[in-house]
Amino acid sequence: MSDAAEEIQALRAALAAAEARSISAEALTLEAARDRAVLSGAEALIAALRLEIEKLRRALYGAGSERKARLLDQLELQLEELEAAATEDELAAQAPARPSTPAPLGPARRRTGRKPFPAHLPRERVVIAAPCQCDACGSGRIVKLGEDITETLEVIQTVREKFSCRDCERISQPPAPFHPTPRGWAGPNLLATILFEKFGQHQPLNRQAERYAREGVELSLSTLADQVGAATAALAPLRGLIAAHVLAAERLHGDDTPVPVLAKGKTDTGRLWVYVRDDRPFAGGAPPAALYRFSRDRHGEHPQSHLAGWSGILQTDAYAGFGGLYAADRQPEPITEALCWSHARRKFFELADIAASARRGKQAPPVSPIALEAVTRIDAIFDAERAINGLAAKARLSARRADITLLVADLEAWMRRERAALSRHAPVAKAMDYMLRRWDGFAGVLADGRACLTNNAAERALRGVAIGRKAWLFAGSDRGGDRAAFMYSLIATAKLNDVDPQAWLADVLGRIAGTPMSQLDKLLPWNWSQTTASQAA
Repeated sequence: MSDAAEEIQALRAALAAAEARSISAEALTLEAARDRAVLSGAEALIAALRLEIEKLRRALYGAGSERKARLLDQLELQLEELEAAATEDELAAQAPARPSTPAPLGPARRRTGRKPFPAHLPRERVVIAAPCQCDACGSGRIVKLGEDITETLEVIQTVREKFSCRDCERISQPPAPFHPTPRGWAGPNLLATILFEKFGQHQPLNRQAERYAREGVELSLSTLADQVGAATAALAPLRGLIAAHVLAAERLHGDDTPVPVLAKGKTDTGRLWVYVRDDRPFAGGAPPAALYRFSRDRHGEHPQSHLAGWSGILQTDAYAGFGGLYAADRQPEPITEALCWSHARRKFFELADIAASARRGKQAPPVSPIALEAVTRIDAIFDAERAINGLAAKARLSARRADITLLVADLEAWMRRERAALSRHAPVAKAMDYMLRRWDGFAGVLADGRACLTNNAAERALRGVAIGRKAWLFAGSDRGGDRAAFMYSLIATAKLNDVDPQAWLADVLGRIAGTPMSQLDKLLPWNWSQTTASQAA
C-alpha cells in the first residue's frame, strides 16, 4: 500500500472516530437535558402537592393565622416558578437532534386532558382551505368525511376538513395550524396578555387566574405557568439578538436594584442588573435596547461576567463592584469609567432641599448654604449640557470644551477650598468627598462626546422593577429571577423603541416559528415598528 493510500485510510479512521465522539457527546447532552426535565417536573409536582395539602388543611381547620396565608402565597409563587422552569426544560429536552443521535424519550410529565372552553364564550370559526384532490393519487373524486376542530382561548375555532378519495381510499386533510406553544390551547394574543400582565403590569399568575375564573374561564396556576415557560423558550432567539445588539455598543448605562428572592423560611436579597444601549444623546444611529441580568447577590464578579469581552464607556454610579472593569490589566482592555452627576447632585440636594425642610417643621435640620451653592453650580453644568443633547459626538465635545470645561474646573476648585475648612464628620463634607475622591470618573465627560453626564437611562429602566416589587413582593427562585430578567429585556426594549410591548409580543409569538433564523431580526422591536408602519401605509 502506498503512503498516500495509508494517509487517506488514517484520515478516514480519524474522521470516523471524531464523528463517533460527536454522536456520543450529543447523546450525553440530550440525556442530561432529559434528566433535567424529569427533575424539574418532579420538583413542580412536589410543589403542587404541598400547595394542595396546605389548602386542604386550611379548609379543614379554618383560615388560621396570617402566617398561614403568607405560606400559601409563597407556595403558589414557588409552584408558578417551578412549573414554568419545568416546561422550559422539557422543551429543551425535546429539541431536534441529528438523525444519528438517539431521539429523546417522551415528555417527562404526565398531563391531564384539557377541559372544553365554556359555551358562553364567543367563537370565531376559521376554516382552512380544503384539498381539491387526493394527496396520494391526485384523483379529484374525494368526499368529505368530517372535520377536526382546534380551539384557542381567543376564542378561535380552526377547522380542518377531512376528505376521502373514492379511487385509492386515502384520507386527505390540511396540516394542523401552528401554535405558539405546545398543546396549543392559548393563542398568541392570550399569551402576550399573560406575559405582559405578569412582567409588564406586575400581576402574579395567581391573581390572573382569579380574574379569568370570575369571567367563567377556569385556568389553574400551573396551567398559566406552563404557558409562561413555553413562551419563554419560544422567544429565546429574540432575546439572544437583543443581548448581542446591546453588547455591540460603544457606550452602556449600567445599574442594579435589589430583588427579594424566596428562600427557606426567609427571603434573600438578590440583584437585578440592567445594561442599556441608548446612542440617541450623541446622534448615534443604532436603536436603543436594554439587557437585564439576575444574580443572587451583589458581588462584583457579576458585572464582570455580564460584560466579559466588552469594552467601551460604562455609565454607572460609584459602586465598588464595577471597579474590576476599570483595571489596567483587564482583557481585552479596560472599560472607561463615566460616573453619574445626578447621583452626586442628589447628595447635595438632600442637604439643601428647602421645601422638604419646610414640611418637617422645627425638627428639620437647617438648610446647608454650602450644599445649596453646590447644587446651583451643578445645575449650571446641567443647563449647558441640556443644550447640546442630540448633537453628534464631535459637536458635543467641542461645545463642552467651550462652555462646560470652565464650569467643571470652577466647581472642583471651589469644592476643594470649602472642603479644607470643614470637619470630616460634616454631612456636606461627605457629599464633597463622594465627588472629589472620584474626580477623574466625573470629569471623564470632558474627554469624550459620547459620554453622558448622568446614568438616568439605566435608572429609568429599573423604575418599573421598583414599582413591581410592591405587587409581587419577591421572586420565587433563581430561575424565576432569570426568567424575569429575560422578559424585562424584551418589554423594556420595546418601550425604548416606542412599541406597544403587548401588541409586539402577540405578533411575534404568532410568527416566530415560521420565520427563518436569517430573517429573525425583522421581528426585533425597531424593525417590527417599521414593518407594521409600511404595511399600514
